[in-house]
Amino acid sequence: MERENNVLDSKWALTDERWQAILLNDASYDDQFIYAVKTTGIFCKPSCKSKDPKKENVRIFQNAQHALSAQFRPCKRCKPTGQRLPDYDWVEQITHFIEMNYREKLTLDTLADMCHGSPYHLHRTFKRIKGVTPVEYIQQWRINQAITALLHSEEPIAAIASSVGIPNTPYFITLFRKMTGMTPAEFRLFNKRNGRAETP
Repeated sequence: MERENNVLDSKWALTDERWQAILLNDASYDDQFIYAVKTTGIFCKPSCKSKDPKKENVRIFQNAQHALSAQFRPCKRCKPTGQRLPDYDWVEQITHFIEMNYREKLTLDTLADMCHGSPYHLHRTFKRIKGVTPVEYIQQWRINQAITALLHSEEPIAAIASSVGIPNTPYFITLFRKMTGMTPAEFRLFNKRNGRAETP
């Protein structure tokens, strides 16, 4: 059985030929294999015009069904299953990408590249389904992570700001106050005092 798995793995390895087909968006390979990107959780046809993935993040599958079975989702741009991806599923992809990559620099263009759609359509669809814009969702997610860090660590404010993807400390403090009504330092002090007050 192990030998069979090895044969199967080698048959669907990322060869130089397949990698070139992906880089060149070569449609002649569309019926030969599907590729998925581990960091986005999305799979595409070789002809997909999406941003080139990093080679180490690519997995090769025989067809769309195999990629679906491995928990990857179809690309909204190239429709590798032949069906249009429902907007709710697409927004779930975008949300997952944000939550996994919130420490990185995230712009609407970045999200559109990684989640395979136009910035305008992504913004409009995300807001319709989530009730907030992608940028607002990113900010809220980052502040939530900062709250956790403030409650459970003694890290300096600047280090926490940087760790949640906001390296500009004054901006982080302003955004935190806007969303919570307190500065990060006030929030930490308030919760420490409350914690002590509740301790018998």
